[in-house]
Amino acid sequence: MRIVIAGGGTAGWLAAALLTRQLADLVQVTLVESEAIGTIGVGEATIPTVRSFHALLGLDEAEFMAATGASFKLGIAFEGWAQRDDRYVHSFGEVGRSTWMGDFQHFWLEAQRQGAAAPIGAYCLEHEAAEAGRFVGGPDTPLNYAYHFDAGRYAAYLRRRSEAQGLTRIEGRIARVERDPMGGDIAALVLDDGQRVEGDLFLDCTGFHALLIERTLGVGFEDWGHWLPTDRALAVQTRSVGPAPPYTRAIAHDAGWRWQIPLQHRVGNGLVYSSRHLDDDAARERLLASIEGETLIEPRLIRFRTGRRMATWERNCVALSLSSGFVEPLESTSLHLVMIALTRLVQLLPFGHPGAAARARFNDQGRREIEAVRDFVLLHYHLNQRDDPFWRERREITPPDSLAERIALFAEGAHTYQSADDLFRVGSWVQVMLGQRLAPVAWHPLARAMPPGELGAALDQLRGGIAATVAQLPTHQQFLDAYCRSPD
Repeated sequence: MRIVIAGGGTAGWLAAALLTRQLADLVQVTLVESEAIGTIGVGEATIPTVRSFHALLGLDEAEFMAATGASFKLGIAFEGWAQRDDRYVHSFGEVGRSTWMGDFQHFWLEAQRQGAAAPIGAYCLEHEAAEAGRFVGGPDTPLNYAYHFDAGRYAAYLRRRSEAQGLTRIEGRIARVERDPMGGDIAALVLDDGQRVEGDLFLDCTGFHALLIERTLGVGFEDWGHWLPTDRALAVQTRSVGPAPPYTRAIAHDAGWRWQIPLQHRVGNGLVYSSRHLDDDAARERLLASIEGETLIEPRLIRFRTGRRMATWERNCVALSLSSGFVEPLESTSLHLVMIALTRLVQLLPFGHPGAAARARFNDQGRREIEAVRDFVLLHYHLNQRDDPFWRERREITPPDSLAERIALFAEGAHTYQSADDLFRVGSWVQVMLGQRLAPVAWHPLARAMPPGELGAALDQLRGGIAATVAQLPTHQQFLDAYCRSPD
């Protein structure tokens, strides 16, 4: 079976790395890219699922991190999102301890009512380690973590591995896409120099251009701009001025938010905004005024539209990453969506003619996954108490029913859940809802059955154990220097 990957970048090389690693004897993989065409990747923050995908690729963690200048990530600090001076951390760990009858937030809310509770983050190991700037890895680490890394170096690292595993890379710009005149499937990519690259299955990694899935096959696009109207991002890299904290920063401003992604050798900075509320020149000035350290590149403007393709697998074409749809990187989900799509594709890979049932299954799962990410990102915007016009508009929108139901469930009785299609766990929903100042009016009464003082004592014990563990950890920088120091 001949698989052709149209476009490189992070998505293209992830696809190449997985296919050549897992299916080297079953498929022939060719990747077509042009060095003259830039990629969007300006720095990547990830979520813990990346580690499972890396296991499929057979990556050595320390080697990968040194090669990409990577640091560890325990969560995201949200600054100024509910109110201007607010700050909370959405951490990757389990929050407290739950029972079959009720999750930890019910116990915590009752303890808070009794005056016996610390802030909820005190009951999460990853939260406290992030705030203390401490980390430890290895097979026995108690921490659930992800990475920050340099996207350009990551793609180059995956390219070296893929080519060593038998991938054929063709340098060239795609001039047109040729379709089978009989069946309508994609038959070949035709390059500027006239070369034809034929295949049985084509992966569209051409970014926002969506050259195959949209411009050739015309699947259509569902626009979510009425919910998430940010449509611009400016990105710039700066030299590090201090140790890398083990978390991403997402800092709200009056027309959107900005990010800081700390790597070993530099910091990725960006400003996400709505062009209806802030013009490009003002955005550039705002970004440059907010950064620390020497700038390493000129700020780069990225225009985008939030939404999804109506189908991500159409005929013999599968769209990945930006070609398939886009939700702003507030919760670092972009690479996860690529990785889960690739995993599912390998499971459903058609050796022969692709079946309609497999395509329908792939498209349905992908739709539900990106809609769940959309809802979680929108949650941060919708639950705010800021007075800026941009933020007032976000508060006043009518959210999708799927999100409105979750908000009502938590507001009424502190309940939330993780369904089969949800990426984010109960602890994630709880941390963000509480961080955005959604205060439940009631909670499960099970904690009230505990004898007086017992609830507070149990929480003190839990908090003390976490604090003791954190105190024994090395600093994040100490661990990086010993484990995977980048040569830069």
